[in-house]
Amino acid sequence: MSRTLVFQGDSITDAGRHRDKPTHLGLGYVSIIAAHLMTQRPEIELTYWNRGASGDRTIDLLSDWQVRCLDLQPELFSLYIGVNNTWRRYDNNDPTTADVFAKELRHLLDSTFTQSSVSPENSILIEPFVLDQPAGTKGHWREEDLDAKAAIVASLAKEYGTGFLPLQSIFDQALNQAPAVFWAEDGVHPTPAGHSLIAQEWLKVMEPALSE
Repeated sequence: MSRTLVFQGDSITDAGRHRDKPTHLGLGYVSIIAAHLMTQRPEIELTYWNRGASGDRTIDLLSDWQVRCLDLQPELFSLYIGVNNTWRRYDNNDPTTADVFAKELRHLLDSTFTQSSVSPENSILIEPFVLDQPAGTKGHWREEDLDAKAAIVASLAKEYGTGFLPLQSIFDQALNQAPAVFWAEDGVHPTPAGHSLIAQEWLKVMEPALSE
């Protein structure tokens, strides 16, 4: 029996998906995950939906969560959100406080786990990350804003019992292999190598849920 896997998030999840083709998975980590599972694990029958939308913050997800997530009735669920909640502070003077971020993210999770058939054990929260690329332009984002939001994602993953993907530390470690521009040209949007790294680590975390 096929299960439904829904990916939610911002432009990193969106990755250029075609809005006029509802089943298009974009050109990023979502499509890499799907391609891997279809070729390496064909016994796992999944229907894939990518509903990431460029520029979205938690408040934007809340505005159309029914159509965008709940109506799809996910049985596996992946959420990657938060960096735009930080970015808008710096490019548009529109900050999201940590308390508001936590409230909005909790609302999304409560809605998902009470109004669809997906369980926390079959879900994953992905930590937002940023690299200081170009050098000297985004390093301060972490201490001033994003680290607090990343901590909230980690805390809620533990509280609800979902999987958790600690992307910041993963990319920080990857900097030992190649410079920031290799992984994310603007410090936020992954390159093909960055998307591949996300997919690789996502599959490790979600292996128990996928194998059920």
